[in-house]
Amino acid sequence: MNGYSLLEHTLRNILRSINPLDEDWSMRFQLIDELRAMVENIESLRGATVEPFGSFVSNLFTRWGDLDISIELPNGSYISSAGKKYKLSLLEDVRKALKAKGGYRKLQFITNARVPILKFQGNYNISCDISINNLSGQMKSKILYWINMIDGRFRDMVLLVKEWAKAHNINDSKAGTLNSYSLSLLVVFHFQTCVPAILPPLKEIYPGNMVDDLTGVRASAEKFIEETCATNINRLILNKSRAINKSSLSELFISFIAKFCDISSKASAQGISPFTGQWEDIEGNMRWLPKTYTIFVEDPFEQPANAARGVSSKQLTRIAEAFRRTHFMLISSNQNQNEVISTLVKPHVSKFVARTPAGNQNNYSRNGLRPQVQAQRAIKPPLQVQHQLQAQRAIPPPMRAQHQLHAQRAVLPPIQAQIQLQAQRPVYPPFQAHRLQDKRVDRNQNSSAQRPTQANRVQTQPIWRPKSDR
Repeated sequence: MNGYSLLEHTLRNILRSINPLDEDWSMRFQLIDELRAMVENIESLRGATVEPFGSFVSNLFTRWGDLDISIELPNGSYISSAGKKYKLSLLEDVRKALKAKGGYRKLQFITNARVPILKFQGNYNISCDISINNLSGQMKSKILYWINMIDGRFRDMVLLVKEWAKAHNINDSKAGTLNSYSLSLLVVFHFQTCVPAILPPLKEIYPGNMVDDLTGVRASAEKFIEETCATNINRLILNKSRAINKSSLSELFISFIAKFCDISSKASAQGISPFTGQWEDIEGNMRWLPKTYTIFVEDPFEQPANAARGVSSKQLTRIAEAFRRTHFMLISSNQNQNEVISTLVKPHVSKFVARTPAGNQNNYSRNGLRPQVQAQRAIKPPLQVQHQLQAQRAIPPPMRAQHQLHAQRAVLPPIQAQIQLQAQRPVYPPFQAHRLQDKRVDRNQNSSAQRPTQANRVQTQPIWRPKSDR
């Protein structure tokens, strides 16, 4: 087995090992329901809603991933705002409620962060971060989910890059390294700058500043963002003249690592802009100056915010060294599978990878398109689990999962198949968006006079739903 074949095989085994199992979905839904019940009994949060975001909503979480929760304060049909002191006060009320209820461990109050966070480890050993009124985080998560509709390799790369970063201890913003969101943006940027490009500059998906547009009536603001993204993603997928990148997953991973080997020296002069899809000179960039950061990874949905603002100069050197060491190992002619695995994942993950069956070496084609048969990859819970969770008023997984499951858990179809499907039905935002909206409206309105009309609600449809489900 040559180097590329070995890496391809190993990467697929890692993905099979880190993808969430049925119980991982179920446990997170149960934890969300527990938090909802608890928040309902906190007087200062009467009428508030508990809404997940982050990797769980964007479908970029692994079996060991954290759960991000936003407690949205009631404000009629309008987007709520609250000062930092008020948020800290409310999070303190949540902390007291968690402590009184019992069963929650490692409670930690992060008060000096840009967004105050209450961290704890809940039941099922799931780490959870709670913030107040983090609607922007919810919308960013949804857009990352929609981006995966363009090319399913994006999700695989994000999961692999995050596991690799954890293995090298460079995925911890509190320690001065990269947070998971900035790692996802690095993958976006890599897909924008490879040849041919897999993703467009994100300004072609949402041309404005998404966070600035989250004002006024929440349903209207969300609908505008969702429809803008859906229209532009449709246009991209249906563009038959667009060059198709046929790189395999292993080729994309190696080129990703190679691209950032010199990041520590390059960061002093250039920043990474997924919004424009290119390196940007810091000097003369009026959005970024004055430069006060070690590395600049622009948040494409909140320009000119820096998603990697917590990275320190000392840790940036370590980050670059991790890229260089990994690249040297991946291109080495005498690599072995154990060495590759130990370089890409932590020891507790490698144990699962080592037990993963080798499978058919031809399941992943060299053209880089998604495999047609990956029955062992459990990306979503089975339909009966989904129905059970929905009956508990939990937020359902994105409807794309149901298409995957009806196709015997095949992952997102190749681009050609996407185009055919898109010609029959346009891309819509995640099914969970309108389920969340309906629930929010039902729980937040205090009188019929405040209740928005049906026409004002976000109306979305499932994505690529098979005929058997129509």
